[in-house]
Amino acid sequence: MMDLILAPWPWYVSGFLIALVMFLLLMMGDSFGMSSNLRTLCTICGAGKKTDFFQFDWKSQKWNLLVMIGAVIGGFIGAYFLSSNSGVDISSETVLSLKDYGITSSATSYLPTEIFWDFSIKNLLLLAIGGFLVGFGTRYAGGCTSGHAISGLSNLQLPSLIAVIGFFAGGLFMIHFLFPIIF
Repeated sequence: MMDLILAPWPWYVSGFLIALVMFLLLMMGDSFGMSSNLRTLCTICGAGKKTDFFQFDWKSQKWNLLVMIGAVIGGFIGAYFLSSNSGVDISSETVLSLKDYGITSSATSYLPTEIFWDFSIKNLLLLAIGGFLVGFGTRYAGGCTSGHAISGLSNLQLPSLIAVIGFFAGGLFMIHFLFPIIF
């Protein structure tokens, strides 16, 4: 049984499960997105006293908070109890490309130490600016990548299709034009 759990699952298993969850959410009249949890958490902490955006019935979003907590717990369990190896499975060409930029821990870590654990001024600025841009983009686009790409596209929403195209275009621009300049 453990061999089944530890082995990589085919794409169609997760695809089917995502489709099933989206179908159930559609039937219940809900939509999925991780960034909406930030709004809910801010509302719980009292941000509605300062800004109208945070004045809503957060109790109707309790189920989405459970999804967020489940994602964190599931990631922890997967990383520490169900991982069969300590490395990540990425292309050797990608590893070589990242080595050209001075990132050598990419073959063993999802969070390269040269970026996430080197507390230089450059890295702190990159993380702060990147975090601001992700937060701004999420709010400006009306949702995050998971919300638009999974929930919005499942609902056949044109704004979500436009947002997903923008996410991909922005990612391609970043990796092919800005990443070489930054690193």
